[in-house]
Formats: sequence, structure tokens, C-alpha cells
Amino acid sequence: MYTALYRIKAFVDWWLEAVDEHSLHSPFFFDLYTRQIKQPVNKGDYFHIERLREKLLKDQRSIPVRDLGSGAKSKPRYRSIASIARSSLSSQWYSALYHRLILQFEAHTIVELGTSLGINTLYLAEKPNTQVTTFEGAPAIADIAAFTFEFAQKRNIDLIVGNIDRTLPTFLQKVSRIDFAFMDANHRYEPTIRYFEWILRKVHERSVVVLDDIHHTPEMKRAWEEIRQHRLVYGSADLFRCGILFFDPSLNKQHVILQL
Repeated sequence: MYTALYRIKAFVDWWLEAVDEHSLHSPFFFDLYTRQIKQPVNKGDYFHIERLREKLLKDQRSIPVRDLGSGAKSKPRYRSIASIARSSLSSQWYSALYHRLILQFEAHTIVELGTSLGINTLYLAEKPNTQVTTFEGAPAIADIAAFTFEFAQKRNIDLIVGNIDRTLPTFLQKVSRIDFAFMDANHRYEPTIRYFEWILRKVHERSVVVLDDIHHTPEMKRAWEEIRQHRLVYGSADLFRCGILFFDPSLNKQHVILQL
């Protein structure tokens, strides 16, 4: 278990280095920051999704959950759906940002590693004419997500349940490209690097990859630092909760740490 002290230090370190638009000399990142990251969320635009979040946050039913992301090998323990929602769902601000990025970069083929209860998935699937494939390792959680998608009447989401080490390679054999990927499945160094390398084979110059919880643990921080310096990553942005990766060679290896 990582202490609150580690996370506080990680936040302070990030805060001391983060900059706003006045320090951004890159036209690409200035545009990204001012048009996307600093845009306020119009909550009315996502009322239909946030209503489902509220229902999940009040749902006291217990389901069996095994923490595959941390490598736990013990028997599943029971947790309430409400507690899972509180601890694992992306906030509305971040999910709305991912939706805006999908619009800006005209993403069509979208991959999510780590469905959780499906709220973030709905944001990823909000743009018309997209296809979202989302992967979840915990069957009981996937069942709740599937109900969430059905209730929202979403037809452009394909939920794949099972060990991502097996399901992701099978899926990648069937697709020619990935336009947007959100990685939030396994918060250990080795699986994070492995999944990124697999996804990397399908990205192109306009692709966007988001890595969640990059400062959550030393392992995730190590994975983030290695990934953002990969030879095929030409631009990266650190937003503390997540890191955003770009693959356009014209960015010429730029990295920014951005205030929120």
C-alpha cells in the first residue's frame, strides 16, 4: 500500500513544475491547453451520463471483486457498487476532456482498457459514428457496466470481458488502427508497458493515447516516464491524474506539465 504522504509529495512536485498558457511556446500545446484543457464543463451536455453516475454512487448492492490491477491473488472480496464508483470512476471533468479530445482529433476507433462501471466509456462513446471497444477483467463489474450501456441505449460500445493479457492481443489482430486509447486497466509497471507496446503497433500520427493514474504509485510514475520518452512518442502532456501522448513527428519531442 502506498501512503497518502507519497501521493501528497507527488502532487506537490507536479504543482511546482506545472505551467499555464503564458509559458507555452508551442502552438500545438497552446491550442490544446486553451481550447480543450481549460474549457469549463457544460454539465447540461452530459446530464444523461451524470444521472447514471449518481445512481451508481447510491447503489449499495455488493458484488465480488478481485483487484486484478494490483496483482492480487487472494479470493475476491465483496464491495458495494457505490464504493467502487467512488474510488474508480473518472471525474466528469476528465471524462469530458477525453470526449473533447476525441472530437478534436476526429477519432473513430476507440479503445479503453479498464471499463470499471462504464461511466467513462459513455463519454468516450458520445461522439456519433465512433466504435468503442472496452476491456474489463472483473466479470461482476463488467455485468454492471453492460447494464449501464443498455440503460443508456448505447449501440457503439463493444464490451470484452476477461484477462486483458489474452483478450487485447486477439482484438488487435482484427483492427487496422487505433485513433484514441484510454489505459486504466492495470496499475503495475510491467503490464502498463506491455499494453502500451501492443497498442503502439496500431497508432498513427493523429492518434491520442491517455494513461491514467500516472502519479498514483512509484510503479506508475516509472511507467509514465518511460512511455513518454519512447522513440515513437513525439509529444506528451502531464495533467497529474493522467498523461496524454501524441505521435505526430512534427511535435519534435515536446513534453509539458500543465496546470488545471
